[in-house]
Amino acid sequence: MLLTGTFVRSLDEKLRVALPKRLRERLLEGEQHALYLAPGMDGCLSLYNERVLAALAARLASAAPNERHVRAYGRLFYSRAVPIELDAQGRLRIPLELARLAGLQTEVVLLGVQDHVEIWAPQRWEEYLKEEQPRFDEVAERAIPEQR
Repeated sequence: MLLTGTFVRSLDEKLRVALPKRLRERLLEGEQHALYLAPGMDGCLSLYNERVLAALAARLASAAPNERHVRAYGRLFYSRAVPIELDAQGRLRIPLELARLAGLQTEVVLLGVQDHVEIWAPQRWEEYLKEEQPRFDEVAERAIPEQR
């Protein structure tokens, strides 16, 4: 599964947002029917299918449980992660607590990020782009080391 793209969508008064068909089909392909919404990094929310969330859980389970940051991450992440159902129009409802956490109001930016979807408040996404885009080459060199 490879998720890509940037999509701007409205958030209605019931905190529902339409998930673009391309992202929805990729997230739910095969046997994947369950979706989970959780706090993401850098002030966004992350939407996972069950397979990807299980892989993340396995990575966390392999970390040392006696380390404070491992316990803190597990508590902060799982206590706010929620199962999500799509309605007949392909919309998901964002719980109020998570919408507040991410600063979501009337519009959202949806990003396909490899194996999950990120949901950003537009102003936070613009700030992130403004800060990180000028350093794209440096970030790429660190993220994808040259193979020798």
